[in-house]
Amino acid sequence: MVLNYIWLFFFFAAFVAALVQWLVLGDAEVFNRIVQDTFGMSKTAFEIALGLTGTLAFWLGIMKVGERAGAIQMLARVVDPLFRRLFPGIPAGHAASGSILMNISANMLGLDNAATPLGIKAMKELQELNPRPDTITDAQAMFLVLNASGLTLIPVSIMTYRAQLGAANPADIFLPILLATFCSTLAGLVAVSMVQKIRLHHPVVLAWIVGMVAAVCGTLWYFARLSAEQLAHRSALVSGLILFGLVVGFLALATRRGVHAFDTFVEGAREGFNTAVMVIPYLVAILVGIAVFRASGAMDLVMRGVAAVLGLLGLPADVVPALPTALMKPLSGSGARGMMIDAMKTYGADSFVGRLSSMFQGATDTTFYVVAVYCGAVGIRNTRHTIGCSLIADLAGVIAAIALAYFFFPPY
Repeated sequence: MVLNYIWLFFFFAAFVAALVQWLVLGDAEVFNRIVQDTFGMSKTAFEIALGLTGTLAFWLGIMKVGERAGAIQMLARVVDPLFRRLFPGIPAGHAASGSILMNISANMLGLDNAATPLGIKAMKELQELNPRPDTITDAQAMFLVLNASGLTLIPVSIMTYRAQLGAANPADIFLPILLATFCSTLAGLVAVSMVQKIRLHHPVVLAWIVGMVAAVCGTLWYFARLSAEQLAHRSALVSGLILFGLVVGFLALATRRGVHAFDTFVEGAREGFNTAVMVIPYLVAILVGIAVFRASGAMDLVMRGVAAVLGLLGLPADVVPALPTALMKPLSGSGARGMMIDAMKTYGADSFVGRLSSMFQGATDTTFYVVAVYCGAVGIRNTRHTIGCSLIADLAGVIAAIALAYFFFPPY
């Protein structure tokens, strides 16, 4: 329901903004741009879904092998004490717990291509427990909010862009991004827990949170001692080793337990292909809505309004040139990436704006894309409190990024 209203808002706001551009500013080409972007983004959405097909087929095939071999159930037992309290709707030892853990781990390592199919796999397993298939469950909402909060330990792609654009130390945003994205995830967890009345002060939950904080600090301590080149090399090595090690581990366990790995893989891969086809309409709808909103000039009007509000409140306007990245990130990952690159090209990779835009890019994830793809994969239409809590997480990440930017990279 919420997604429906937001989607309609994109089009109505775009129409009003386009009328203003035409009647007030005399821009007669605005409607032509909107139509061109509509066709262009429809094609792009299909190409994204087409690109997902191979990835989904492979990883859902591997996940099917792991499931038949018992690996997913083993992972589920490890995280069961925590997940029983965060996801009370999941039965003890259910395979969805292992899939959720693997998706979150892939996101933390920055393995986007692996994280998406693992997340869809988790949503499909959670959907098996859903008594109302068109409405999201509490467990699915918690999972999507944690997913959309964008917790990432190693932002390799952002550091790569900074290096390409001439940053003196591309890794200097590593610590601020880690802290900002951790704030985002924690805010999302608290928001959903309040809505669903989950007790976070339970000893087991507190122990896991303290453990995760310690793991984050330990990772930070290790990587902070490395040079930019060492950081990029070792983070890529660790990510690749874990990912390929997981594949080989699943196959080895399947061999040991007498599972026909190839036939099982093909069965899971076929599910991945069907899932990719099912996602296409949802992906086209949300991405076209975002493209129309941006092409009409509505995004520019929002930015001017934000700048005016900051001025009225007497707050510094240094953050305004970087805000397009923050505002675009929940809508479009590629759009936010383009705005981040544009900010670094315009103001410099090592400028306050360039660094802050990089931090916005790494602090959160593409909320509407995640909700559209994951809910679309299982046919959910009513997302309940999912988007609201995800946007709270996004806001917390943005606020934390601004505060950390002023702390680490003061513009004065």
